Amino acid sequence: MIKFENVGLRYGMETEVLRDVSFEIPERSFQFLTGPSGAGKTSLLRLLFMSLRPTRGSISMFGRDIASIERHELPILRRRIGVVFQDFRLLDHMTTFENVALPLRVRGKDEADFRSDVSDLLNWVGLGDKLHALPPVLSGGEKQRVAIARALIDQPEVLLADEPTGNVDPHMARRLLRLFLELNRSGTAVVVATHDLGLMEQVDARRMILNNSHLDIYG
Repeated sequence: MIKFENVGLRYGMETEVLRDVSFEIPERSFQFLTGPSGAGKTSLLRLLFMSLRPTRGSISMFGRDIASIERHELPILRRRIGVVFQDFRLLDHMTTFENVALPLRVRGKDEADFRSDVSDLLNWVGLGDKLHALPPVLSGGEKQRVAIARALIDQPEVLLADEPTGNVDPHMARRLLRLFLELNRSGTAVVVATHDLGLMEQVDARRMILNNSHLDIYG
């Protein structure tokens, strides 16, 4: 689904953040993205979400070379990719239901068409009793699960999770990992960016390790 070939990325005239990065994200795959702070994990995720263009090299997304994709086509292509941000990015004045439904409302969909889908997703992440709660009253783990549900509302083919367990306790981290694994078993490719070695040791999955601007892949 996704293929990077000799990708390089630099900001301005600085040293390359990513250098000669090549890898593929196959359908239905599960992988961890890790490496020390400042290694370029967030930059790589931004390239995967097409919010950045590479300085050099080529990136193919769902059979399309992103260099040939027009700007007006990007939103449609991005719907095939769900993103879970480390800082949740929930709107505090909206309920959990409204936060999850937001991507559909922005596109003008009628609530009657998605009400059951949103409720089902919140039940799946264990928040069926929090439909009308506002983010300020939720715990860190609950906010993260709302963010996961919102990322999945468009039924993406790929889910990118940026440090999804960084703000939760170990018990909740394991619960979130189980959600990602269940999602992967249902057919979604998953990329989890994390510093948490304990989390990675719980799953026999491919590890993509960024260090000194280079990417090494194990498994």
